[in-house]
Amino acid sequence: MARSARSYTTRLLYSLCSSSLKPQTQSSTAALLSGSFQLRHFSAGSAAAARLKEEKEAWWKESLQKLRNIGISAHIDSGKTTLTERVLYYTGRIHEIHEVRGKDGVGAKMDSMDLEREKGITIQSAATYCSWKDYQVNIIDTPGHVDFTIEVERALRVLDGAVLVLCSVGGVQSQSITVDRQMRRYEVPRLAFINKLDRMGADPWKVLNQARSKLRHHSAAVQVPIGLEDDFKGLVDLVTLKAHYFHGSNGEKIVIEDIPANIEALALEKRRELIEAVSEVDDKLAEAFLSDEPISPIDLEEAFRRATIARKFVPVFMGSAFKNKVGSLLLSIF
Repeated sequence: MARSARSYTTRLLYSLCSSSLKPQTQSSTAALLSGSFQLRHFSAGSAAAARLKEEKEAWWKESLQKLRNIGISAHIDSGKTTLTERVLYYTGRIHEIHEVRGKDGVGAKMDSMDLEREKGITIQSAATYCSWKDYQVNIIDTPGHVDFTIEVERALRVLDGAVLVLCSVGGVQSQSITVDRQMRRYEVPRLAFINKLDRMGADPWKVLNQARSKLRHHSAAVQVPIGLEDDFKGLVDLVTLKAHYFHGSNGEKIVIEDIPANIEALALEKRRELIEAVSEVDDKLAEAFLSDEPISPIDLEEAFRRATIARKFVPVFMGSAFKNKVGSLLLSIF
């Protein structure tokens, strides 16, 4: 058995060596078929990979076009966390509104630390997200205290836009100037929101003039309040020239009506100021304005949006976050 096995192994090795030393012959037809098969297989794989890559790139581009990173910054106690809470509620991200300082034992959504709920201030930046009109909006709520300004600095590096919240009573304050300077440094498009119109001593037009002088904003109001302090009832949208009233327990029901007669002249004056301000930095709107053509709401909104993204214009919105009176146009600008 051993000799037979060795003999078989020897013959097998000899036959393998002999076959490897013989010249390989292959018919031209077989070679052509083999080559064609390999070529077709390679081409099909490359085309599929290229098509898959294009589909992925198209999907990513479309997804990025529907994504917004928005920061909300302000001087301390201007109401930015309260504003963020309302934005999350109106977009359906949360289903209950809770106030800062944790008065109801829960606290605002963005205040995750016990100390934040106890003191009623934001200590570290907090991020969340919401959906609005097919867009996903990532929101970063930043601290307003000067001791935590580095948190604002970190957040601004990733933002597509920012909301600068100003108090209608306190106006432009020291940290407002610092935050605005940081936004300029990182070239972040921004809009201003004048908050707390329900407070005693509220004067949004004084704050708007302060933003122009102290912050050097090229800005104009996009809304006009209907009443102030205890008489604050709603807002006039200067784009559509319609009055917006906020009903319901949390202001979620917006009733749109004609402008009250007592502020119609003021609304027309402020709308003209808005058109003039945007025309100075947007050629398309300037051409229509100088030609005395009627400015449609769509043309006006698109124009101040273009100017805002180009960092040539700062639109000014108004409202009261605590009283649940925040216009939907503020969300649409995102």
